[in-house]
Amino acid sequence: MTIDARWWRRARLLGGALVLAALVVRVGTGPFLEGLRRADPVTLACAVALTLLTTLCCVWRWHAVARRLGVDVPVRDGLAAYYRSQLLNATLPGGVVGDVHRAVRHGRDVGDRGRGLASVAVERAAGQGVQVLVAVAVLGVLPSAFLVLLLALVVVGGLRAGWRTAGPVLLASVLAVAGHVVVFLLAARAAGVTAPLTTLLPLAMLVLLAASIPVNVAGWGPREGMAAWAFGAAGLGAAAGVTTAVVFGVMAFVATLPGLLPLLAAPARPVVEVGSRA
Repeated sequence: MTIDARWWRRARLLGGALVLAALVVRVGTGPFLEGLRRADPVTLACAVALTLLTTLCCVWRWHAVARRLGVDVPVRDGLAAYYRSQLLNATLPGGVVGDVHRAVRHGRDVGDRGRGLASVAVERAAGQGVQVLVAVAVLGVLPSAFLVLLLALVVVGGLRAGWRTAGPVLLASVLAVAGHVVVFLLAARAAGVTAPLTTLLPLAMLVLLAASIPVNVAGWGPREGMAAWAFGAAGLGAAAGVTTAVVFGVMAFVATLPGLLPLLAAPARPVVEVGSRA
C-alpha cells in the first residue's frame, strides 16, 4: 500500500470520527444510547427480512451487468458474495472494502480480472446513480426542465446499453432504494418519531445519500451527521435525527450478519463464464 493510500484511509477514518465527536459535543451521548435501546427484536427482524429483498434486487442488478460484460453471476453465489461484501462494508472503515473484495474475488473466479472488476464497479455506480436520481426527484431540488433532461439521459443510456440490461438494472435499483427507505422509516418510528411519511421521506433520501459517502467509521459518521442536520432543519430536533440514525445503523448491521456464513465458509464454486454479449 502506497503512502497516499494509507493517508487517504486514515483521513476517511478520521473524518468519520470527527463527525461523531462533533455530534457528541452537540447533542451528548443520550441520543446514541437511546438509539441502541430502541432497536428492539421486532424492528431488527423486519430489517433482516427487508434487507434480504434489497440484496436480491442488488444481485439481480449485478447479474444483468455481469452478463452484459460476458460473465455470469448465479443467484446463489451472487447472494453469498453480496452479503459478504455488505458485512465487510458495515464493519470496516470507509464502507467500500466489501465491494473491493467482491470485485477482486469475482475477477479471480471468472478468470478475467478486468471484467470481474468492471462488473462490480458498474453495478455499484448504477445503484448510486439511480439513488441520486430518486433523491433529486423526491427532494425536488432541480427545476422540472432538468428532471426531463435527466430522464432523457436515462432513456438514451438505456438505448445504448440495451433495454435487456438497462431495464432490469433500473428496476432493481429503484426497488433496492425503496427497500432502504422503508428500513429507515421503520427506524424513525422505532426511535419515537411520529412525523408524517411526507416529512420523513425527503429526510430518508438525504440520510441514505450521506451513508454512501466513503468517509466513516464502519458506516458511522456522515449518516448520523446528516440525520442530525436534516431532522433539525425539519423541526424534529437534531437529537431525534441522531437516535433514528443509530437505530438505522444497528438495523443495517444486524441485517448484514448473514454475510458471516459465506465469509467463514469454504470458497464458493467458480462462476461460469459465458459468451460475450457486448
